[in-house]
Formats: sequence, C-alpha cells, structure tokens
Amino acid sequence: MPDPRTRLFLVTAPVASAAEARPAIAAALAGGDVACLLLRLAPAAERDRKDAVKGLAAAVQDAGTALLLEDPRLVAHTGADGVHAAGADEPFAAALDAMKPDRIVGVGTLASRDDAMRAGEAGADYLMFGDAGFAADGPSVEEVADAAGWWAGIFNVPCVAFARALADVEMLALTGAEFVALGDAVWDDPRGPGAAVAEAEAALARAEALLAAEEAEA
Repeated sequence: MPDPRTRLFLVTAPVASAAEARPAIAAALAGGDVACLLLRLAPAAERDRKDAVKGLAAAVQDAGTALLLEDPRLVAHTGADGVHAAGADEPFAAALDAMKPDRIVGVGTLASRDDAMRAGEAGADYLMFGDAGFAADGPSVEEVADAAGWWAGIFNVPCVAFARALADVEMLALTGAEFVALGDAVWDDPRGPGAAVAEAEAALARAEALLAAEEAEA
C-alpha cells in the first residue's frame, strides 16, 4: 500500500511533566497515523525538563512517531529525534550545526518567503507554515494554504501546514503539503485527542482521494 501523501504532525501545549501529558499523548497517537510530535516544554529547571522528555520518549517513539523538541541541548541528552527551530536565524543555524546529519532539524515561524527559501537551502528537513509561535490568533487558513501550496509546488524540501481547527485539515492537505500540523484543536477537543486525530485522518483521506481523482482526469 503506498504511503499517504500527507501525514499528521502534532504540537503539544507546554508540558510540565510526563505524568501530566502522557494520557493525552497516548490517546492521540492511538487515534491514527502521527508522523511527528513536537513536545513543547513549560519553563522549568533543565533537570525537570529532561525528566519530562525521558518520561514520554519511549511512548512516542514506540508508536513510530518522531519526537521533536525546541531545545537542541535537550535533544542531545534525551534521545529525541530532532529539533524544531523558530525562525531562520541564529538558533536555526546553531541547530543545524549541532544536529545534522544524524537528527532532524525543522524550522517554523518564518517571516517571509525569502526566509523560507534560505532555510530550505541551508538544509532544513522541513519548513512549517502558519505556526506563528502557535498563537491562537495566527494567520488565516487561506494564508497558510497559499504559503504551503507555493512551497509544495516548487520545492522538494517537505513542508508542514499548521491548522488551527480540524475543519482546516482537508483544505491544507489539498495544497500538497507533506504534513498538516495540529495543536490545541487536538488537545482541547471535548471528545478527546484520539477522536480528534481520527477526524483529522479522515480529512486527510478525503483530500488524498480528491487529489488522486484530479490526477486521473488530467
């Protein structure tokens, strides 16, 4: 069976402890195919942050999901799979130096298309559009779709389109983005994270069927 065109990429709210986050993360990963999980950490002592990552790493990685962090130092000390950098500037360059070639380095919070192209040329493993620091009042789904469609139509480096609502997943998958990311839309769903992931998976499947039908007619 061929791999899906677009896979899910989950972004947590800032996590204070493994015990606090484990049930929701386990439910989400059981809900469908999740390619990557960006584990964001609440401010705390470095030891506590390491303990939080180590307490969740096995559950995430054993599910076949890549575990990403925002701090390259923690990646090196916890066995995580890579780092997500904010912005195509010095922290991103430092992450490339520290992580490559053995680990993943992705980048988001891109201010312009020029920044995106520079990040791709520098060696990013993926670019994320629409995250804007994962704030609730980020760019509209139309803006995210425009950026992801532009990138996916020209460049080979994979891109991630960040969706603020489950209703946006299908539209963003239709851009050709390799990943659609979800944050609070999963964790705050009253049905639970597993149901939210299952709904997102169904939206990705619909988008894939539509794209396949368009290709068959071309």
